[in-house]
Amino acid sequence: MPTFVHETTLAFSYSDSDRARIVGRSVRQEMGEIRGDRSTATVARDGETVTVTVGAADLVALRAGLNTWLSLVDVAERTAGCAGRATDSG
Repeated sequence: MPTFVHETTLAFSYSDSDRARIVGRSVRQEMGEIRGDRSTATVARDGETVTVTVGAADLVALRAGLNTWLSLVDVAERTAGCAGRATDSG
């Protein structure tokens, strides 16, 4: 099992806990689905903040992991924004 000597924690703050819950749940579903032996990630939510912690065996794997998880959060945020607009207008 590899040793993850590099780690970065990203924190995303939202206007309310409902939005954070939607984003957190959406991103958390990807944990364990992304295969790789050089990096790992965890997702947590505390109120209005979602945190993603990426650990990696080397800096290249850390960069790749960060790119992946930032993209996943971006998609979840855009999707949550669309869902919010659809609910607000209906």
